[in-house]
Amino acid sequence: MGTIWSRIRRWSGRFIKFALVVVVTVGLIYWMRFAPVSVIEFRLERGPIAAEVLGTGTLEARVSATISPKISGRIDEVIVDQGDQVSDGDLLVRLDDEELQQQVAIAQANVDANVAAIVRLKTDKNRGAAVFEQAQKSHRRTVVLAERNATTEEDVDKATETLALAVVGVSRAEAAIMEGQKELVTAEKTLEYHRARLQDTKIKAPFAGMIVKRVREPGDVVVPGSPILTLISTDELWVSAWVDETEMANIQPELTARVLFRSQPSDSYPGKVVRLGREADRETREFIVDVGVLELPKNWAVGQRAEVYIEMARKQDVILIPSQFLVRRNDGVGTYVNDNGHAMWKLVELGLRGSEMVEVTQGLEAGETVVIPSDLKKSLSDGRKIVTP
Repeated sequence: MGTIWSRIRRWSGRFIKFALVVVVTVGLIYWMRFAPVSVIEFRLERGPIAAEVLGTGTLEARVSATISPKISGRIDEVIVDQGDQVSDGDLLVRLDDEELQQQVAIAQANVDANVAAIVRLKTDKNRGAAVFEQAQKSHRRTVVLAERNATTEEDVDKATETLALAVVGVSRAEAAIMEGQKELVTAEKTLEYHRARLQDTKIKAPFAGMIVKRVREPGDVVVPGSPILTLISTDELWVSAWVDETEMANIQPELTARVLFRSQPSDSYPGKVVRLGREADRETREFIVDVGVLELPKNWAVGQRAEVYIEMARKQDVILIPSQFLVRRNDGVGTYVNDNGHAMWKLVELGLRGSEMVEVTQGLEAGETVVIPSDLKKSLSDGRKIVTP
């Protein structure tokens, strides 16, 4: 008897365990296949869509200049600062000019001295010319008297000698004037050189724009080529964006674009394609597209990161579905539709793709409600019961 009851208890325990496993398994199968799944819904509507190509790059200025001195010197004053707007020819930096002022004064005095010397030499020439004229007249009278035997040969020789000395005096005066004029030209060139160097102590803006960088302060010693300021033209700013080379055939200048700065990711600013790069990166297989920014945010900086969306095509009245509601299966791309509280699979055909929305050309109608699981770790199946939170 004891053996029989022992067997009954053993088989009863096994049956209970088996029943529990069956119940749990059935419960799990029911939960996985038939329990309602919480979903997020989206009601399909008609609207416009633009197919866009994404590029990432930095904001750059087409025209930029490093402001540096032509001569060595000590900075006396930096008149502008970062963020200042300047006009063409505005004074930006002043170097110490005390020594150059003295050099200009010395050069000017040298010019004045040479001018005075030329005046003196011309006076000497006029005096020599008068002596020459008098000697010439005396020589002619003496020659006439000699022809009449009214004077001696010695008087004729003296008159000839006096005339020759007068000619030499005039020639010497003319040579001195020419030499003085050469020295005057040299002095004037030296003055011009020192004036130019003095002018170089005043560093001016080569074009209108904005100061975006200041690297020197008063008291700093600079040499030619030393950067003091960075100036950009604000007439044309663009984002130099890297775009996948597969889009190269479709992108052309003047295409419309929108620009999103990472400092304001919720706002987009209008732009257009300005030019295309002609060299692709051999590692990333991307090429540069320069997109001109037609409007800037209140605060911006050259070099800041931005995304550009270049518009390739646009349609005005199509059925739109968010891209996250699309599912790819073996039979194609489709989505789940809410059919009276149950998920129903529908295949779709797609058209233009935007940044968030996709055009549906076939398979769905405006007004239908598409769904995805609230918990992305879960999945839907055809006919599965669904609930909204």
